[in-house]
Amino acid sequence: MQAITPEVFFSALLLTVLAGLSTGIGAVIAFFSKDNNYKILSVGMGFSAGVMIYISFAEILIKSQSGFAKIYGELTGEVFALITFFVGIGIAAFIDWMIPDDVNPHELKSNKELGELKENDDSTINKQTLKRTGVFTAIAIGIHNFPEGFATFVSALDGLALGIPIAIAIAIHNIPEGMAVSLPIYHATGDKKKAFYYAFGSGIAEPIGALIGFFILLPLMGDLTLGLTFGLVAGIMIYISFDELLPAARIYGNSHTTIIGIVLGMGVMAFSLLFFKIIN
Repeated sequence: MQAITPEVFFSALLLTVLAGLSTGIGAVIAFFSKDNNYKILSVGMGFSAGVMIYISFAEILIKSQSGFAKIYGELTGEVFALITFFVGIGIAAFIDWMIPDDVNPHELKSNKELGELKENDDSTINKQTLKRTGVFTAIAIGIHNFPEGFATFVSALDGLALGIPIAIAIAIHNIPEGMAVSLPIYHATGDKKKAFYYAFGSGIAEPIGALIGFFILLPLMGDLTLGLTFGLVAGIMIYISFDELLPAARIYGNSHTTIIGIVLGMGVMAFSLLFFKIIN
């Protein structure tokens, strides 16, 4: 990992903030979108998954193995990296499991369900219940965004070649989460500003998670900590990709839009990493 100067720190924090607060984009889309916009969202989420899957296996997990190998040797280091990787998946899965399905933003709605939510009139909506759903969804997203913020921040600390594409991928991933918060609150209150603020605010957990993780790990920075951190980050990102992004891409579009997004994401990630290696 590069030296953590104030410039590196604040650049990584800015990327994490921008990625987290992209939930506000989801709120705007929820207010003004039509059904035919969802295919673009499907490609975008497939793109995010492609970026995160490729970079997790091609870069981040390798960095974990390298950190452990400097202490324990190549073979043992690889074993520890793989253990840490699956622990990261387990942590993300446990957080997901702790959130009830009815307020979990990753228990996805189909286009039909989203359309029905928009079309329901006041007589068929229990507004108080709907508002409570939106608030609890915002809280659930906040809890879920802690490890995502940490993953984005640590990757950005290691360099912009990793940080920028991961921040973009997380930002795209956060767009439907903003929709999940804003739709019920908007239909319960009729207040677009309030719905937007809830969606926008739910993303603040990402930079908070980044800062908490950073200041806990900062005194322990070394090869062992880097091995642990990158292993966990790779596991968290793989879980996000397979449990959240790919199913969402399939629901909002179809198998073709999903695979187009995945291939585009992997291609952009592969060539951008190659480009950064050439210029450096």
